[in-house]
Amino acid sequence: MRTVTTELAGLTCRFASAENAKPELLVVLCHGYGAPGHDLVPVAAEVLRARPALAERVMFCFPAAPLSLGGVPPFESRAWWPIDVGRFERALTTGSIAALREDVPEGLASARRLLLGLLDALQRQTGLPMGRIVLGGFSQGAMLATDLTLRLDEAPAALAIFSGTMLAESEWRRLAPRRRGLRVLQTHGRQDPLLPFVSASWVRELLAEAGLEVRYLPFDGPHTIGAEGVHGLADLLGDLLAVAGSGDSQ
Repeated sequence: MRTVTTELAGLTCRFASAENAKPELLVVLCHGYGAPGHDLVPVAAEVLRARPALAERVMFCFPAAPLSLGGVPPFESRAWWPIDVGRFERALTTGSIAALREDVPEGLASARRLLLGLLDALQRQTGLPMGRIVLGGFSQGAMLATDLTLRLDEAPAALAIFSGTMLAESEWRRLAPRRRGLRVLQTHGRQDPLLPFVSASWVRELLAEAGLEVRYLPFDGPHTIGAEGVHGLADLLGDLLAVAGSGDSQ
């Protein structure tokens, strides 16, 4: 596995692929709030260990969020947009987390534009169309990936939501039917102390009701990407490549 760091479309990106890979799929995964930009890079190796046949056909891209929350590289904490941590903690402790479902965070639109610019640049650089890009993320990165996926002019190959939650519910509900038939992998820990397990059901139900094909993999664990997520992503990529190999369109 070769990892290369480069600046692309205003974001620092880590690319991971086999040495002689000729990628037919590109996986773009956005990290969560407060994590370093390289936080999800190990996921690539874990996925390829689970499904070695993917190695020659898949490339991974891990963009670092634009906002620094402090710390020293390579352990600098980063964010896609600021979070009012106090307000969020009060919602958790009072059981009113559902009241945040309609939130449209300040900075979400800016983060969305940055990620869209990156996807445009990646398509030019790799020659792969949007329909060959799997977009996803963890926690805040999953929220961003979901928001952008619902707004894209052209659907990506699939969406991967690891420990995400609902934002901008009215907008998502209005936009989601445009993505009817899109494959979605969603995982969430039953013991998640940061984004309660119930919050995953809000997203799953909204997407499923709109006609997206959601594979939901809950697991016994905290706020993390568990083995279920790694194997689920490996299975998803294998399925997408099988479709590509058959000559069918996604």
